[in-house]
Amino acid sequence: MGMPGFSTTAIHHGYDPRDHHGALVPPVYQSATFTFASAAGGGRCFAGEADGYIYTRIANPTLALLESRLAVLEGGAAAIAFGSGMGAITATLWTLLRPGDEIVVDLTLYGCTFAFLHHGIGEFGVRVTHVDMTDPAAVEAAMAGKPKVVYFESPANPNMRLVDIEAVAAAAHRAGALVVVDNTYCTPYLQRPLALGADVVVHSATKYISGHGDVTAGIAVAADAELAQRIRLQGLKDMTGAVLSPQDAALLMRGLKTLALRMDRHCTNAMAVARLLQAHPAVAKVHYPGLETDPQHGLAKRQMRQPGGMIAFELQGGYEAGMRFIDALGMVACAVSLGDAESLAQHPASMTHSTYTPEQREAAGISDGLVRLSAGLEDTDDLVADVARALSACAAPKLRAIVAA
Repeated sequence: MGMPGFSTTAIHHGYDPRDHHGALVPPVYQSATFTFASAAGGGRCFAGEADGYIYTRIANPTLALLESRLAVLEGGAAAIAFGSGMGAITATLWTLLRPGDEIVVDLTLYGCTFAFLHHGIGEFGVRVTHVDMTDPAAVEAAMAGKPKVVYFESPANPNMRLVDIEAVAAAAHRAGALVVVDNTYCTPYLQRPLALGADVVVHSATKYISGHGDVTAGIAVAADAELAQRIRLQGLKDMTGAVLSPQDAALLMRGLKTLALRMDRHCTNAMAVARLLQAHPAVAKVHYPGLETDPQHGLAKRQMRQPGGMIAFELQGGYEAGMRFIDALGMVACAVSLGDAESLAQHPASMTHSTYTPEQREAAGISDGLVRLSAGLEDTDDLVADVARALSACAAPKLRAIVAA
């Protein structure tokens, strides 16, 4: 018998009901601490000489099951669960970097990641260098400084820039750097960066992995078990304490059961919206790698199973048009998360990336009229109709006349 498929693994891996009184759903170990049979036994656990649970900030049986499933789905050696996506990112980078080290990052990053780099770890002596990771020559030039870590998102939040993971990882490894990739937009169902050469994958599991908008969580998956243990014992246990609760871990495992089904629907809905946007006169540009006209369509086909449920687009009217579009939406909610059953939209220049200066947004490819839309699980026709109404409402008077005609 071959390896089980994605959904089979997500539903069954690591759990046998017969070991738990026949309970079909894994139990939640809602305990902060664990007892030892003796002082000597406790000492062996603390010394790493014996297996056993000590304290939920380090490990917990419910979290361990979630971690084992995500490690297998990402093709990694081990995973670590966190209380948020930023918990996963900060714990990983605090573990890997020290004062005097350099981290090379892409031009476009999630706003809070950008803030952490420049107003967090960057103020503790770590050099942060931005480079256009879509440019192979720029990547090679940046490796001359022998960075400790190379970090990027693909697709990037919020403008859907793709990075050739395999090519950048190869260049980074030649320079002796570790590669960390934020895979939140894709999940392991659509993309597996570790198989393309990354060393660590991070997720905001709040998004697609949960899928229901009721959990805040993060995941880091490492290709190397020793590296994963370092992140657990340093970044999680000692540096951030960003522990995930057992109850939230159980909710994430519930979400994993339908991840593949949901991602297929997210992708279907996103493609329908992208085609509407591509043809609409109020839209200046659409960033969606599923469109054949997208300059990164070929790269998306090479490293992604499907182009994803996220769309970015730029409106003709700039900042004001972006604000009008958001306010004109009906069914689609104005919210800054993504990956939920509900479709969500936000205006990065005034919301998630408002921590950037206008010059920084321009350098990162985040225009004032850029809108980010997370296609949900609604009926496709209803979603397309809502977006079409908002486009008509947000257009300038001249464009509204064209649309009406």
